[in-house]
Amino acid sequence: MKTAPAFARQIGEIARAAGAAILDVYQGDFAVQTKMDASPLTAADLAAQKVIMAALSSLDPVLPVLSEEARVLPWSERRQWSRYWLVDPLDGTREFVKRNGEFTVNIALIDDHRSVLGVVLAPVSGELYVAEHGEGAWLQTAAGGDWQRLQTRALATPPILVGSRSHGSLQDGMLQGLLGTDYQRVPLGSSLKFCLIARGEADVYLRLGPTSEWDTAAAQSVLQEAGGAVLDLHGQPFRYNRGESLLNPEFIAVGDTAIDWAGRVRAAVKS
Repeated sequence: MKTAPAFARQIGEIARAAGAAILDVYQGDFAVQTKMDASPLTAADLAAQKVIMAALSSLDPVLPVLSEEARVLPWSERRQWSRYWLVDPLDGTREFVKRNGEFTVNIALIDDHRSVLGVVLAPVSGELYVAEHGEGAWLQTAAGGDWQRLQTRALATPPILVGSRSHGSLQDGMLQGLLGTDYQRVPLGSSLKFCLIARGEADVYLRLGPTSEWDTAAAQSVLQEAGGAVLDLHGQPFRYNRGESLLNPEFIAVGDTAIDWAGRVRAAVKS
């Protein structure tokens, strides 16, 4: 296959339309509200939400959509879902407010608790990542451009660690157990951290703070289809729609799956 699968490309075009709505706001003046969880909200979040919800509903009116910027349905209803869309219309609103470009549009398809399709768009750079289960992960650097198949790399020496710009430093003790003392840090916002690993330009992303399911699902699909993995700190792959809470467990995202990361995590947790 020399191009990304058709269905993933179709969802990618929805993400590009949402990205255009985001950039309309980004290029002007905008107000910032604060949500109940103290996270920021802008008109761009809501504009992207409107575009994505309309497009996905048109594509399949029956398939549910769970989104950060929509009312979250109770577990009594969500527990019946076997297949649904999981969306973050603007992942990295803090980076959006800082105007550093490190924010994304995330759209994932969940089937039987697994992310089976993922689309991640970086509106400012125009880079679009798409992945579909069994069909690989792909990058289009600009709208209408060619598609490049992505592949993770073997763990580099020294390894490159990507981490959040907006959520504090990672725990050095855990990192030493995982990577030793010789590694390089690269700060990066939103789900772009997963994508950098999928491109073979970084090795590890350790997250010890809270994230929500819509923060990780799309990029997890991209990373997995490029050859990597997203594991909880028990070494198990991430699953979605697990219960009432939509918070993820702490996790590690890696490119080189030949390494016993679960064993390293267990050893690091004990140390």
